[in-house]
Amino acid sequence: MSHSTIRSINDPEVRDTISQTSSSPRSYHPSPSAWEDQVLYFLLPDRFATGKEGTAIEPYTSAFNSNATSSPEDASSWREAGITWQGGTLQGIKSKLGYLKRMGVTAVWIGPIFKQVPHEEHSYHGYAVQNFLDIDPHFGTREDLKELVQAAHAEGLYIILDIILNHSGDVFEYRGGRKDFTGSKYEAQGFRDAHGNPTLPFAPLNPQAESDDVVNSAIWPAELQTPSTFTREGKITNWDAYPEYLRGDFETLKDIDLGDDCNPGDPSGSIDDFTPSPALETLCEVYKFWIAYADLDGYRIDTVKHMGDGPTRHLCTSLHEYASTLSKHNFFLVGEVTGPRAYAVVAATGLDAALGIGNVQAALWTTCKGVSAPDTYFSLFRNASYLKQGSDAWLRNKLVTMLDDHDQVWRGGDKARFCADATERDLAVAALALNLTTLGIPCVYYGTEQLFDGAGGSDRYIREAMFGGTFGAFRSHSHHFFNEDTSTYRQISQICALRNKYLALRRGRQYLREISANGTEFGYPTVLGGGRMRSVVAWSRILADQELLCAMNTDTEQETRAYVTVDAKLYKKGDYLKLVYDSSGGHAQAQVQILEANGKALLLAVPPAAFVIYG
Repeated sequence: MSHSTIRSINDPEVRDTISQTSSSPRSYHPSPSAWEDQVLYFLLPDRFATGKEGTAIEPYTSAFNSNATSSPEDASSWREAGITWQGGTLQGIKSKLGYLKRMGVTAVWIGPIFKQVPHEEHSYHGYAVQNFLDIDPHFGTREDLKELVQAAHAEGLYIILDIILNHSGDVFEYRGGRKDFTGSKYEAQGFRDAHGNPTLPFAPLNPQAESDDVVNSAIWPAELQTPSTFTREGKITNWDAYPEYLRGDFETLKDIDLGDDCNPGDPSGSIDDFTPSPALETLCEVYKFWIAYADLDGYRIDTVKHMGDGPTRHLCTSLHEYASTLSKHNFFLVGEVTGPRAYAVVAATGLDAALGIGNVQAALWTTCKGVSAPDTYFSLFRNASYLKQGSDAWLRNKLVTMLDDHDQVWRGGDKARFCADATERDLAVAALALNLTTLGIPCVYYGTEQLFDGAGGSDRYIREAMFGGTFGAFRSHSHHFFNEDTSTYRQISQICALRNKYLALRRGRQYLREISANGTEFGYPTVLGGGRMRSVVAWSRILADQELLCAMNTDTEQETRAYVTVDAKLYKKGDYLKLVYDSSGGHAQAQVQILEANGKALLLAVPPAAFVIYG
């Protein structure tokens, strides 16, 4: 087990690192000028890489599909492996930076890596923290993190860490066993020891008086070892009821009291009345330490809805100000904001962006699969009231958008990656292209570039091991998936290169385009009669006098033709737009002519399931 020498935020190493009082001053990696220029990649460290791929672990081919589930016994073992540690490490991530860079990724978002409760074999996901000042030994060491960040910066990549403030792991037990939220505070029996038993006093530990394994007991840093750290009001049963969603536990994960908050569910006060708790102040110091120690570029903040606006704003102010002292003037703070308040939370708290889960991801999926009108997705980026504008304002950097993710809260208990539907798998490139060439900060979920198709009744099925392990993708084991020769990987790389080349694809205004079958009657694509829309979906990104027209065909079997509207002010009749990109491998038109229709338009023929760009 890891035995950290740091146990307090007042430890000299912590204070020296935060205050930069070392005798050898350190220079820090600067922030990017604009996060909407970046392409993020999210991975769970336990499920990504070990560094043995290509040597001890052979590559996957379709011949190994379902080699882990050939019998009921094997299938059961494979399923059970999905809820336990698989073996991915920080050194493994470091070994794959080239794979990510060649794909076009510019920022790596890494799931939580802090030390987990040692008695919990299912905390591979990293959200059950026992020591906020140490790295879980499954992943490596603090030095491994520092080396990973240094190597990433040398490759031109940024590193974003997933952090948790709302809760800790299951570090204490309630007297009488598990409790549900009732609004009452419960008595704790005691902190858990290194074996998971509540044998320790529910009070600050005395390292000299307690067992030799004290670092694996209770919670660290030591400042969190007070009863007031925890709300102690039991498990959430109603995830939208105020104040239950703010003060209840996440199942066995214990809620941390971040301070008195006045949230929208509470009409009695405002966010300006917030007072941070000692626990929140401690965690702010913890996360300052990690910024300075590892030279991090950003944080993704877990469960922001359950933190409350007051604690979130305090955290954002504290970390943004601190990062600026290290010349990280655009340190990235993105919050996981479930529910309908994403824009409001960003505006109120100082978050740089919200993670576009829920309705954003659902709309992205259903647009690509032709089961919802594209305007459902495109309208999410127009929010004039949020920006207090009198007309449409385009949100290019306030949402992180992704096709797949590791929670899929919007799907309830039915978890599935985009490619789980075999009949729609051909649309994966077009769907990823839609994500990469529309507004928002795009993020690729690990394995999507290899068309992972996990599906099932729990999160485990969308958290396959990229390196194979005992819980590999496609119901396999022992074979890795870092294949740079697949069509999907190569096309993501090519689209990212175009995104980097054309500023309009990153920062331009965005317009869903009207289409027509006859060149006379124009309208936005829509789903008719509850069926599946098989249509050209086209959108423009415009910056100054440059328009790039992007289009996809949701029909996986037939070429689809449509007259597509373009900006009438930028062209005259008879001009041509030239093909910039064609995912079909040469079946798209090399150029298309501007016509007088609906202002200005062109007749576009898009191959089945293809994505094209003209400019």
